[in-house]
Amino acid sequence: MNDLFRFNNVNLDVLTETYNMPFYLQYMSKWPELFTVAEAPDNSIMGYMLGKSEGSDTLWHGHVSAVTVAPLYRRLGLAKTLMEDLENTSSNVYNAFFVDLFVRASNTLAINMYEKFGYVKYRRVLGYYSGDDPEDAWDMRKALARDEKKQSVIPMDRPVLPQELEW
Repeated sequence: MNDLFRFNNVNLDVLTETYNMPFYLQYMSKWPELFTVAEAPDNSIMGYMLGKSEGSDTLWHGHVSAVTVAPLYRRLGLAKTLMEDLENTSSNVYNAFFVDLFVRASNTLAINMYEKFGYVKYRRVLGYYSGDDPEDAWDMRKALARDEKKQSVIPMDRPVLPQELEW
């Protein structure tokens, strides 16, 4: 739990979505194996991954709620390592069909990174991000071993509204 107070060097970055303390504590208590922190030799936080498992039947999946790397440690492959850890846990521990995440439609840097990691744009979610700067999101997915025919990543042919999301 003390790690949560050391997240500021990562969370104060403009590219990082931040959450309140109860949100982090909920993830830490429900899905501790999907809450990963990478530390530098000086014990500073290099980055972290916040994930969960959810859904049912063929929609049973791992979900990336947050993955972020401190600016000093970017371009070293740490995001890929964190993502692979969540994918492996989702597949081997939770026996999930896929992993998904939501990303701002304007965040082309992140979208390109996720595509390099094997994720596809599954569907556009209209008005997913609210607040001062409302914006659409891409729901991006990567099929796991359980989804042998890759059915979970066939892109939808129309955008959806947030209330149409299954979970």
